[in-house]
Amino acid sequence: MDLTTFLIQCLNALQYGLLLFLVASGLTLIFGIMGVINLAHGSFYMIGAYMAFALAPWVGAVLGGGFFTTLLVGIVVAVLLGYVLEWAFFSFLYERDHLQQVLMTYGLILIFEECRSLLVGDDVHSVAAPAPLSGSIPLGDLMTYPVYRLFVSAVCLALAAGMWWVFARTRLGMMIRAGSVNREMVQSLGIDVQRLMRLVFAGGVALAALAGMVAAPVSSVYPGMGGHVLIICFVVVVIGGIGSVKGALLAALLIGVVDTFGKVFLPQASGVLIYVLMAAILLWKPAGLFKA
Repeated sequence: MDLTTFLIQCLNALQYGLLLFLVASGLTLIFGIMGVINLAHGSFYMIGAYMAFALAPWVGAVLGGGFFTTLLVGIVVAVLLGYVLEWAFFSFLYERDHLQQVLMTYGLILIFEECRSLLVGDDVHSVAAPAPLSGSIPLGDLMTYPVYRLFVSAVCLALAAGMWWVFARTRLGMMIRAGSVNREMVQSLGIDVQRLMRLVFAGGVALAALAGMVAAPVSSVYPGMGGHVLIICFVVVVIGGIGSVKGALLAALLIGVVDTFGKVFLPQASGVLIYVLMAAILLWKPAGLFKA
């Protein structure tokens, strides 16, 4: 492997890891902070990807916007969807056991898949990258790298920095962290914990949907695309430490490196390398890399 190829693989690993963090950070909020095992989280990623495909013609015709306007509209729709879902379903699960959480969220997967089939169909679709980001930059004499992939990495880095600032430097982040530890005490201080958890859940849904929207031009939009993402997201959360945002970031980057270079050097075993990494880290630190 020459230097240019190695650099391209490093960029691929970084982009995949950051995109994975964007999805997993939403699961970190819902699973790690709210304590709800949400098997439907991968469906939110799928919904985001399909919104990037289905909303684009409507946004162009009605609002006169392009890809970036579609992203904004999709984020608003995702926040509203998350808020309604938490109010209608998830608010009843906080005090119930994990089996009921798994059964209800699995039922949501089936509902989302059926709605997707009825509204969009079962075909595979593609989403074009926005024109300003459709070019490539040269890496060496023969190879180039898509500008859009660099854009995806920049968006994920910006959101990671924004999440750190919210959780570490703002009153809202302090309330969320306190509410995840002792909801009764926070409620006694006059804070509406129910509304706070509803906002956290809506934010988690929006992060997963945004990841699906920005990933749509890189990969195809197809039925069941959230299933594989869900499994990897749980791996990220477990490796990083349940409830830890910085742990999820580090775990996602590690998985990006292992998966990308595993496909290059050990393609036949690349599918299990991620789980070998998880097992090795849990043997070393059973609670994950960081605690919330």
